[in-house]
Amino acid sequence: MGFSFLPKEEKFYDDFDNLSEKIVNAAKYFMVIVEKGDFGDESLMRMREHENQCDEITHEIMNKLNKTFITPFDREDIHSLAHELDSIVDIILTITNRMKIYKMSGQIDQYLVKFSDVIYRAVLEIAKSVNTLRDLKKSDLIHNYCIEVKQLENVGDQIRDIAMGELFNHNDIIHIMKWKEIYEHAENVIDQCEDVANIVSTIVVKQA
Repeated sequence: MGFSFLPKEEKFYDDFDNLSEKIVNAAKYFMVIVEKGDFGDESLMRMREHENQCDEITHEIMNKLNKTFITPFDREDIHSLAHELDSIVDIILTITNRMKIYKMSGQIDQYLVKFSDVIYRAVLEIAKSVNTLRDLKKSDLIHNYCIEVKQLENVGDQIRDIAMGELFNHNDIIHIMKWKEIYEHAENVIDQCEDVANIVSTIVVKQA
């Protein structure tokens, strides 16, 4: 029976596809709990499960990277892409945890709802760009996905400005401090998506 020392590069693409799918699931769940204002124990537990699943896949990618001689694209880009993708869910978990700690369950905030929608849309574009990396003949399509993420980041900035402007009309300093932190974290999620889009764009350029 023949034996090949060459790795199956497709496994990296499969792992990234899997990681992207888990991130989409996490963003979708976040949108659901934000729309319900449900930040209790069960919501936090389920979000931790999403985050743990992403951590496991990221860890698997890193282990595979350390054992693989030939990779489908630059090793540093594989490392960066995996880390930055995983960070998206880390920040979403942070928001969910803060909402629980601050006892904000039952509060439905229109701006956080808008943020969650933009986050979900940005994550979908990220997933499509990552899924298409295995076929660089579709580089124009990947480029369009990345452009859409950057446009959504601008939408996120607009939501932040309006939300912050209204927030500082409140007289309750504790209320202001809590929601300021939440809005900043929500914006950070979208910024993180843009960081991933930049990495994907860099990979495409290097492989051209």
